Amino acid sequence: MSNFVPEDVIEDIRNANDIVDVISDYVQLKKQGRNYFGLCPFHDEKTPSFSVTKDKQIFHCFGCGKGGNVITFLMELEGFTFIEAITYLADRRGIELPQSIRQSTKTHTTSSSNEQILSAYKWLEKLYHYLLRFSKDGQEGKEYIAKRGLTNETVDLFKLGYAPNEKTFTASFLKKKGFHLQLLQKAGILVNQSDGEIIDRFFGRVIFPIRNHLGITVGFGARSIDKQEPKYLNSSESSLFQKSKILYNFDLAKKYIRKENEAILFEGYMDVITAYQAGIKNVVATMGTSLTESQARLLRRYVDTVTICYDSDEAGIEATYRAARLLEQVDCHVKIAVLKNGVDPDTYIQTYGGDNFINKVLQPSETFMSFYMRYLKKDFKLQSKSDQLRYIQTVLKELANINSSIEREYYLKILASEFNFTLESLNQEIKAFLKPNKRQQDNRKKDNYTNKNTKHFYAKNQLLPAFHKAERQLIVYMLQDRTITDKVKEELGASFNIDQHKIIVTHLYAYYEEGNPPDISLFIEKLKDEKLKHLVAEITMTSPVYEVSDDEINDYIRIIREEYEDVSYINQLKREQKMAEQQNDPITAAKIGLKILEQQKSKNTDGNEF
Repeated sequence: MSNFVPEDVIEDIRNANDIVDVISDYVQLKKQGRNYFGLCPFHDEKTPSFSVTKDKQIFHCFGCGKGGNVITFLMELEGFTFIEAITYLADRRGIELPQSIRQSTKTHTTSSSNEQILSAYKWLEKLYHYLLRFSKDGQEGKEYIAKRGLTNETVDLFKLGYAPNEKTFTASFLKKKGFHLQLLQKAGILVNQSDGEIIDRFFGRVIFPIRNHLGITVGFGARSIDKQEPKYLNSSESSLFQKSKILYNFDLAKKYIRKENEAILFEGYMDVITAYQAGIKNVVATMGTSLTESQARLLRRYVDTVTICYDSDEAGIEATYRAARLLEQVDCHVKIAVLKNGVDPDTYIQTYGGDNFINKVLQPSETFMSFYMRYLKKDFKLQSKSDQLRYIQTVLKELANINSSIEREYYLKILASEFNFTLESLNQEIKAFLKPNKRQQDNRKKDNYTNKNTKHFYAKNQLLPAFHKAERQLIVYMLQDRTITDKVKEELGASFNIDQHKIIVTHLYAYYEEGNPPDISLFIEKLKDEKLKHLVAEITMTSPVYEVSDDEINDYIRIIREEYEDVSYINQLKREQKMAEQQNDPITAAKIGLKILEQQKSKNTDGNEF
């Protein structure tokens, strides 16, 4: 695939896109020594085992084993082809690509039907937005938007639109554009009525385009403005649009989420849009449904802290509790922004302004524990002593999950004061819940930011036989110095003992013969086998690199050669033994068998260290 793009163009694009910056668009990375660590986007985990190195421009996960360079990362995570990854990175840095290359991105990973659906959404987004902003047909939508206090700049930014109150308008428009209406019915853009008439799913509604994390519109949310039911309507579920995995406004908000190291989670589109217009930009919302584990894990990859700000009615409070529990389970630090008197965030901001929302709602946010203690009271009749005791026992169980003894004591003091107990008695009572507390053990493990899996890989490397370690270490130095590679090629050739190592060094010899520079990221890019890419990334991440002397290189070569010769000698003896057995010469076969045992014993007593 890389043949479509000139090598110098690929090199320019790769060099312009620092791997730490690109991966930071997907993962919250924290520096630990020379590397950066975060939660792996390829598998679920609670403590970071995903490592990125700026020097080598590669990544490796010590948990699932995936690894490679910036292009590999996008191909693995987004399902891009090589060309699509190159195009994405070029666009990211404003690098011009020949039109022939751009045309080749249409598209190897997206089915033709999905391409048509995305194209239909793109056309409709433009149409509905134009009608809202500039046409008499969008007057009803325009009036609704004006009542909600949105500026033209905000309407343009979010590409808000209006689907006219003519049921067949959209079908007619798309048909003229050459779309197959049957496909758009399957996608839920159009609806086939019982009388056979094909109508717009969203007619007579204000349109909220829903974009994925790459900023591509994959669906619509629509609100009725004339008492049409249901009040809110989303696009149908599909491979492109999955409500459980998408957060509204995530594409715009993610850079502000990283900057603030906090995400503010709303329930509705208008909450997000009004807050964004007021200058509060690290805001996202669910798709009119409860927060899902997938969405919670997405937020956790980006931030430590999530502030939940749902409506203050009973349904909103219940939704807040469910969302907080999910976020706690994926190890987010959860805060609850409290609104009163049934007010929603949109109404509050419209009434009191963004500054008041920040100062009086967001900044004084409750901890999850404070919210939980208040939330729990609805399940108990606290005038009764027995219910008081049951309530306290329930709270103590939750408090036992808190790792900080200072924080625990803070809430114990609140309990002691409210129910007239001594702090000593509550401390005594909570001990029964502290002993089996797995959450605290998990938190203690997390204190060391480098995951136990990272240590496991280093330990595993130390336990390898001497020749195996020598081969891995030599490959690392060969990747960084062509002179060392030339020496190894002359003295060993491909006579490495591990088959995968043989393949790697063979590729490396060819790589240097083509005139390429010592560049681990570039070498990985030229490998076709995904397993080899992962292995090269693992070897370079887990093998220490020091200033190396000629004597050390010679030692590595000697250890590898001796193992190779020993194995070759043993294999030769085994062939001779088999021949003696075929010639019905048991005495000779037995003598050869003794030689094999002696040779193997000699190898095993030589030791594994060098």
